[in-house]
Amino acid sequence: MGMNVVCLDMEGVLVPEIWIAFSEATGIPELRRTTRDEPDYDKLMQFRIAILKEHGLGLKEIQETIATIDPLPGAKEFLDELRKETQVLILSDTFTQFAKPLMEKLNWPTLFCNTLEVAPDGEIIGYHMRCAASKLTTVKALQSCGFDTIAAGDSHNDLAMIRASKAGFLFRSTEAIKAENPDLPAFEEFDEFLAAIKAAL
Repeated sequence: MGMNVVCLDMEGVLVPEIWIAFSEATGIPELRRTTRDEPDYDKLMQFRIAILKEHGLGLKEIQETIATIDPLPGAKEFLDELRKETQVLILSDTFTQFAKPLMEKLNWPTLFCNTLEVAPDGEIIGYHMRCAASKLTTVKALQSCGFDTIAAGDSHNDLAMIRASKAGFLFRSTEAIKAENPDLPAFEEFDEFLAAIKAAL
């Protein structure tokens, strides 16, 4: 009997997409692009950093928007319930500088994510990935320590960890991603999603 770890994506699954919220707050439509639209994460981040620079926006402005974001309705209750049953890890391509206020609202689950490189004046000048293909690499590392993984997410960058896991699900994904992955069970509501994870445990 293996020990289970549930690995969840953060944005789109537990909290709204931070960059979309920031795009709405600033009125800059180009910042709406996410990993759903651009699977190449480095390309996406270089694009975002260039747009921020062009508009003179930095970490402070993004953090002000993040302070106004709440988890998706039902996400905290879902996580609280799931964490009673099993270990849960949130694997995200977001950044420590963005995630902290959101983790507080979710009652401090464990989060593995990346780090931004920020200049003293607050300009975002780069970023550091924790490791290449961070979600898949983490799932494989957990498996190498004797854990079974169950994974879920909504974007292109979640598919590898979902496929590498004992059980995997799409949650609130796009019609296109669901159509490309018809074998993956897809859920829209937290209660059905929780029931499916519990069944997989």
